[in-house]
Amino acid sequence: MKKWIWLVLLLLAVVVVVGTKGTAKNGFFEQQSSPVIVESVPAENSPSRESKPVFNELQVSADKLLTHIQKLNFQRYTIAQRSRTRTYITTELRKLGWAPKLEKFSDGVNIFAERQGTQKTAGAILVAAHYDTVAGSPGADDNASGVAVVLEVARLLGSQPTPRTLQLAFFDQEEAGLLGSKAFVNKTARLQNLRGVIVMDMVGYACYTAGCQKYPTGLPITPPSDKGDFLVAVGDAEHLPLLNAFQNSQMFPPTAFNKENSNLPAVLTLPIPLKGLLTPDTLRSDHAPFWYQGVGAVLVTDTANLRTPHYHQSSDIPATIDRSFFIGSAQIVLNATNTLLENEGDLATQQ
Repeated sequence: MKKWIWLVLLLLAVVVVVGTKGTAKNGFFEQQSSPVIVESVPAENSPSRESKPVFNELQVSADKLLTHIQKLNFQRYTIAQRSRTRTYITTELRKLGWAPKLEKFSDGVNIFAERQGTQKTAGAILVAAHYDTVAGSPGADDNASGVAVVLEVARLLGSQPTPRTLQLAFFDQEEAGLLGSKAFVNKTARLQNLRGVIVMDMVGYACYTAGCQKYPTGLPITPPSDKGDFLVAVGDAEHLPLLNAFQNSQMFPPTAFNKENSNLPAVLTLPIPLKGLLTPDTLRSDHAPFWYQGVGAVLVTDTANLRTPHYHQSSDIPATIDRSFFIGSAQIVLNATNTLLENEGDLATQQ
């Protein structure tokens, strides 16, 4: 789609602001003072360029996901606590046959690992989550839930040959201002082979009573639901095929249905034009630094404090994780990741 068409859409369409999670934020969906904000539209389909869904028998393990949440049930804020977290993550990766690397930067340490694809020219897909917390919170949803899903992706896709390379990253110091992901993208050489990024930041909380899902006052659209039972995928409009993988991720082969994944949560996909220039509240998690390096990235989230009362609180503990929603969210991420790894098409929107 031509850039001028986006400008017309911005002026004519009813819009939605989606704020990502990060430091000192007031909400995931954040109303702007500017009258021009983001449009909520379906990601457009481009049959010749879109990543088609790849169905497989891979299923996430509820037990393994929930075990990770329990093992990470401690504050991950101080230097010592974050070091303890890194030990857990790297130990789990090594058990799965990965060779994780610690990448130090001025304020912390990221963890990086990769499994080479079968086609060098196909590029890589990065799956990532931050592992730190704010002070005083054990961060079961924020963001042990994201870490657990990355580890499950590592388990299920680590030994599966795919055209694209699978990369994993666990970012430090997200809560201090996206410091880990900013340090990661500063290594520009690694970005040349990167075709897309999936960042998870809070994917384990749901609520099912009317009015439990909050929105900014005066939001100029009819909200999709007043219940917090859906997953949100936020992507930059310059890479719609990447976002489209999440539109298709709810589909599942009938032979693989079981009690845990037969009812995957709905996915609300939100394409953000102009790299969030008009919507700075869409830039508050670890996907944002990739946008500004020209790399397509999708943030997957449960909308943070607009849904959960445990956001940045001591009550963000494993008992508050919604088992069914969390497992379904993990399966959706796995499905989308596998689709992107198997397909070699261009993930940039046709201009």
